[in-house]
Amino acid sequence: MPSRTPRRFRRTAALSTALTACAVLAACTSAEPSPSSAAASGAPSASATAEQGDARTESAGPAGAAGSAGSAGKGRVTRPSPAEVSIPSIGVRSTLMKLGLNADGTVEVPPAEKGMTVGWYSGGSVPGAPGPAVLIGHNDTRFGRAVFHDLKTIREGAEILVRDKAGKTLRYTVTGKEAVSKKAFPTQKVYGPTKDSTLRLITCDGEFDAEGHTVDNLIVYGSLR
Repeated sequence: MPSRTPRRFRRTAALSTALTACAVLAACTSAEPSPSSAAASGAPSASATAEQGDARTESAGPAGAAGSAGSAGKGRVTRPSPAEVSIPSIGVRSTLMKLGLNADGTVEVPPAEKGMTVGWYSGGSVPGAPGPAVLIGHNDTRFGRAVFHDLKTIREGAEILVRDKAGKTLRYTVTGKEAVSKKAFPTQKVYGPTKDSTLRLITCDGEFDAEGHTVDNLIVYGSLR
């Protein structure tokens, strides 16, 4: 066995561990959770960041770097990071804030006061690059209705537009959606490698538990046209 683990493999393994640990990415609540409950549920925490993404980001992110069978990347290609997302059919238009990992390994989500702003998970793929690009937004927060409130009404075939910082607009088509229990979040299906450029939108869904957290996530899947 080699004495050193390949960089891409280490990076992919770290992402898988972090995502499995948090299980859910965008829990929307009507009350601000405590730091401990935020870490357990994936709800917004005080450490969520509102920092904008860098002008250019490597597209060979953890999901894309692993590749599918026979399609592993043969080099890194830099692409402009995403700046804005719009979904005409449900009236969504938002700038994109950069999201990473919290200190405890959970995935950041936009802070409650940024409820009308969508976040791009920079540990995944850049839109336009092979692999899944993940956008996270709230359904509602303690401040009220949020950016992905009507995401549940989106239909297969709807268009999702992502504009990058170079001004190029990428057009994705919705291929499906599903509501899943946060206790059984399909990490591999959402973050697993894809040969083509794909998109995942994630928000909260379902009933509230005793602590005021929703019990499900809504996931929308899209592919680049």
